[in-house]
Amino acid sequence: MTTLLLIAVAALLFLAAVYRWQDRLLYFPQRAPLEQLTGNGLQPWPSAQDFRGLLAQPAGAARGTVVVFHGNAGHAGHRAFYAHALAPLGWRVVLAEYPGYGPRGGAPGEAALMADAQQTLALVRHAWPGPVLVLGESLGAAVAAGAAALSADLVSGLLLVTPWDRLSHVAAIHYPWLPVRLLLRDDYNSVAHLAHFARPVAVVVAQQDSIVPARLGQALHAALVGPKQLLAIEDSGHNDWPDRVDARWWRTAVGAALGEPEP
Repeated sequence: MTTLLLIAVAALLFLAAVYRWQDRLLYFPQRAPLEQLTGNGLQPWPSAQDFRGLLAQPAGAARGTVVVFHGNAGHAGHRAFYAHALAPLGWRVVLAEYPGYGPRGGAPGEAALMADAQQTLALVRHAWPGPVLVLGESLGAAVAAGAAALSADLVSGLLLVTPWDRLSHVAAIHYPWLPVRLLLRDDYNSVAHLAHFARPVAVVVAQQDSIVPARLGQALHAALVGPKQLLAIEDSGHNDWPDRVDARWWRTAVGAALGEPEP
């Protein structure tokens, strides 16, 4: 009985530690000074003093603005490939940065990221005319889904890349020995957030994704009630999918997210 009691106490202490420090298992921000993020066509937005992300402008008149909420690790400066893909197609690109990432103060968490994303969308809509396409990747797809649902009047469409339906399903895959539903504070339930979202949504899954399996993105797509399209990138994983797509694919994905008819 003493041994069993000690095991039980140790297990409870371990679970308490996981609950207390779970953010270290969920968020992987990389800190960096602003000068490391800018250059190569990227400038601080809205300014260096009030930094919220990186801005890339197209060569001519912009068709509209794409606001990108990036994946979990690193910072916005690591996502220049979005600007390099979309600006040549005529889109203004804002690579939004999260609290606690890059040079920004604060700490990540679902409430903080959602509130900050809503502020970013409001600033973008105030700054420029034209359609606003919200693009989110992985964690950013959950942030984009929640913020867009709460600011639907500011958004023209959603492009969700390697998304999940809810984070607890991802956590259960990677930590099957933990009671993740009981422990998880930030569940990023995109199905719930988008339950009444009527704008067009394109869901992109990577067929060989071992981090956020494609079936979770497919479940999110199945739950959507508004105009929707599902795009699958074959022979690609969670992190190498950008190497598998070209300008034509981007045109198709953007058109799907804006509810445009397929060419």
